[in-house]
Amino acid sequence: MKKKDLDFLRNLTEAPSPSGYEVPAADILRERLTPVADAIETNVLGSVHALLKGKAQGPSVMVAGHIDEIGMMVNYISEDGFISFTAIGGVDAAILPGMRVNVHTTDGVLLGVMGRKPIHLIEQDDRKTVTPIDKLFIDVGLDGKEAKKRIRIGDPITYGVGFEEYGDGFAVARAFDDKLGVWIAARVLEEVRKAGGAKGDVIAAGTVQEEIGLRGGTTSAYGIDPTIGISVEVGHATDYPDIDKRKHGEAICGKGPLIARGPNINPVLFERLIDAAKKTGTPYQIGPEPRATGTDANAIQISRGGKVAGLISIPLRYMHTPTEVLKLEDLEHSVKIVTQFILDLDESVDFTPR
Repeated sequence: MKKKDLDFLRNLTEAPSPSGYEVPAADILRERLTPVADAIETNVLGSVHALLKGKAQGPSVMVAGHIDEIGMMVNYISEDGFISFTAIGGVDAAILPGMRVNVHTTDGVLLGVMGRKPIHLIEQDDRKTVTPIDKLFIDVGLDGKEAKKRIRIGDPITYGVGFEEYGDGFAVARAFDDKLGVWIAARVLEEVRKAGGAKGDVIAAGTVQEEIGLRGGTTSAYGIDPTIGISVEVGHATDYPDIDKRKHGEAICGKGPLIARGPNINPVLFERLIDAAKKTGTPYQIGPEPRATGTDANAIQISRGGKVAGLISIPLRYMHTPTEVLKLEDLEHSVKIVTQFILDLDESVDFTPR
């Protein structure tokens, strides 16, 4: 991966953007695509839409990744300066004790430590259970007066970790879900432009509030009204201990993206994505999705009178933790597949299932 692209991914993952607080990530996306897009808009929810106009007749395509991440929110500040908090999205309480976090205030970032009684002071029976979120607190090292002066109720909180490369082509970050989707959508727009453009319009969308109900995907699909919408997401890798492949299927980091197949996915689009992968010699895997997916593809499919919906997912280990892990080459494989799919489209393509 080129340095500028790696830096773009790093900046996206490290931008604090829990659902409803996505502005830092949106700013990075707009800055990256301003030299590429013919037009960029940000809607009232905060989703970013970068348009590359078509050069002839062809279906319009929206490639969407959500720019929000899971996080937390300040709920109460005690007289002693300790912070109580609530979750934004699917936060796993089991991983929180002892973690460092960042509290994002109007005046800047405050380092906090996730506090809990040490194991020596916890009753024997209580050691066997997960400490619930309402029994945890954040220590920001300030007395009550100073804490209340610098922190407001509703300030967002993120895990206090960053992006790192490690091992053989792996990377770890707190928010690959779904900053990698935004990265891929942006890179596809760049590659389509480099190839001379597509026949129809192409829109790279950074949607908001996916983690709390697909809200950005719903409104972007309705507002943009594309013919085709492809959600780029994370999928559960199953290549590490204690994952039952008979139950969850096979998804291996480094073997290519998961091209989803199932009722949420237009079957013609699925086959054309497979064809694009074969045409470019790009590795891929098939991701079985027997019902509505928990992604923007679900919102896209049922927007207005119905859309041609697709889903490409990157195998990800340890989803919704501060240490989400993937193989970087899978991101670049996805860019090649989606770009080729778009370049192969023209007005003659019929996506009606037959």
